[in-house]
Amino acid sequence: MATEASELALAHLRELNPVTGWYIVTFLAIVLYIYAVEVKKARETKNWSTILAGLTLLGLDLINEIWNGLVFVVTNHSAFWTTPGASAFIILIGWNIEIAFMFSIAGIVFVKFLPEDKNKKLLGIPNRWAMAIGFTLFSVIVEILLNWGNYLIWEYVFWNWYNPILIFFLGYFYFYVGTFYVYDLRKTKSKIKVVVTIYGIGFGLLSIIGILGFLGIIPAGSF
Repeated sequence: MATEASELALAHLRELNPVTGWYIVTFLAIVLYIYAVEVKKARETKNWSTILAGLTLLGLDLINEIWNGLVFVVTNHSAFWTTPGASAFIILIGWNIEIAFMFSIAGIVFVKFLPEDKNKKLLGIPNRWAMAIGFTLFSVIVEILLNWGNYLIWEYVFWNWYNPILIFFLGYFYFYVGTFYVYDLRKTKSKIKVVVTIYGIGFGLLSIIGILGFLGIIPAGSF
């Protein structure tokens, strides 16, 4: 049986909120401005690492949101995380437009904090890994606060504020690891290949799910 949060999220799935929908335009303008600034820098320096890092994190989050939606399809009870309300636009059962905008620039923010010397250590740990751990901890704390405010609903004991191990590793840590991995690759072509692969997986899964929903194999619009 579907949880109340799941039913509420599905009831407003991909439906523009008539009260708060307008601020999507402002958020979009901010994200576009950030990328415009980075594109200008990339054209001048021929270094596209920051932009590709930003796209990497967003792409990894897309994959996460898809498998989270599939958890609900399989269980017909709840996804690991659900975003039932207080959003201008719910994209998937656990993914809204605000989260998407945040992740679209989170990778850029992350690499801005990385030391230029990737061999430098922080607290005795290689700085890339130290920064990934630090950003993950901060992100998990923010998620816990959102959960306590009932903006982000967690149903399962193994994915909850009192047991955040999976949230740490599957919710954020590999996002930041993947981001610095792409950022540090030497060749731009190699970076692009990884980013294209990530989005190929994400959009490939969405295409398969769309076909399965069209054929009635899985409930259409169920996540």
